[in-house]
Parts: sequence; C-alpha cells; structure tokens
Amino acid sequence: KGSRGGPEALRGPGMGNRGGFRGDFGSGIRGRGKAKDKEWMPVTKLGRLSLEEMYLFSRPIKESEIIDFFLRASLKDEVLITPVQKQTHASQRTRFKVVKCSKEAATAIRGAIILAKLSIVPMRRGYWGNKIGKPHTVPCKVTGHCSSVLVSLIPAPRGTGLVSAPVPKKLLMMAGIGDCYTSARGCTATLGNFAKATFDETVFAKSPYQEFTDHFIKTHTRVPVQRTQLWLQHRVFIQEK
Repeated sequence: KGSRGGPEALRGPGMGNRGGFRGDFGSGIRGRGKAKDKEWMPVTKLGRLSLEEMYLFSRPIKESEIIDFFLRASLKDEVLITPVQKQTHASQRTRFKVVKCSKEAATAIRGAIILAKLSIVPMRRGYWGNKIGKPHTVPCKVTGHCSSVLVSLIPAPRGTGLVSAPVPKKLLMMAGIGDCYTSARGCTATLGNFAKATFDETVFAKSPYQEFTDHFIKTHTRVPVQRTQLWLQHRVFIQEK
C-alpha cells in the first residue's frame, strides 16, 4: 500500500482517499483548441467574380471573407471608440459606443469590423490643376450630412496634405487621399455622426416628374394629333378676332 507503482500512486497530493480525477489525465488541450487553417470556400455566387466585376455590376457583398481574400495584404482596421463614463454611488461606469450594438465591447468591435468590410466601396479620386502623376485629391467639392454634422471636402493642390480634424483625417488616409481641405459644421463632438458625415454620400431627392415617370406614362391618355391641331387653329382664330 502506498508503494510506488500501486493504485495510491495515481492520486496526487491533497486528493485524499476518495474523489480525484476520473480516468486518465489526457493529453493536449481539451475544449477550445487552435483551429486548423482551412481553405475558404465561397458560399454565394460572388466567389466566381473578381473584385472589380463585383463593383462594376453593383453586386452587394454578403461575405466578409471575400474582402479578406482580395485585400488581406493591404487591409487595415482602425477602431473609433467613444468611451462614456457615468459616476454612480458605487463607482464609475464606463460604456463604449461603436457602430455595432452588443453587450460586450470586444464582440461589438468584432461585429463592427465585419460590417465595415461588407461596406467597402471604391473611392473616386482626382487632380487639382495639371494631371501629373497619380490622383491625389477628391475630384470635386463634395458634402456629407449626418444628423447635425455637415462635412465638406474640397480639392487641394499637391503637397498641401490633409487639412482636417483627427476623425476625418483617418478616414481620408484610409481612402488614399493625400491632399484635401475640409470644412465641418454642427456638433462635431459626436464622434459617430462626424465619421458618418465624412463617409456617407449625400442622397439628393429626385423631382416628382423623374420619380413617377413610369406611373405618368401608364395613366396618361394620349390626345390625337388632329384634335390638337384643330384646337390650336381655333385658338389662333380667336386671337386674330
């Protein structure tokens, strides 16, 4: 009893005569392990197209892995977080505001990164003055609006740099714009609205004649040409009298 190699030798120190581990200790890590890198297979039909063809035909991207496959080398994640602190009787409570809503900050950031990958769009760039070298600024003056924030991007000559606040500056750098003037109005202290106003395009409302053209064509009754000519002749005759 208690000799080396007996049944008591399997029990570690402090386990007592009863209890202990059932079965063998096992080898390796159980439960969550390091997943092996598997080859990604596209689920949708977009996997057959290239990235240029997807944007050319305006196909919505539903898989974030497509962006990882094409832009893995040049992809960079930048997280804009606004910590909000609230003083309570017990202590300070800190909350984080991100684009994605979740109970935990890490889960929200991960979800926001996936949504950002699905929202990637080509950026149109232009020149200021002579067309020398690569495009370096915005092609024309553009304006974005979100809530009370209004952001305007103005072309700038080469070598000017980004004359902007820190929030739009990060977005413009990621878009590949090197020279640009910016103008902002409204409550720019709200980081989320400030970033959205820089990124979102201004959607102009169509006129009713342009929006309801198909409806007007269906409901419009055509007047014969002869009736129109007779009416015009009758009108001219009255005016001459």
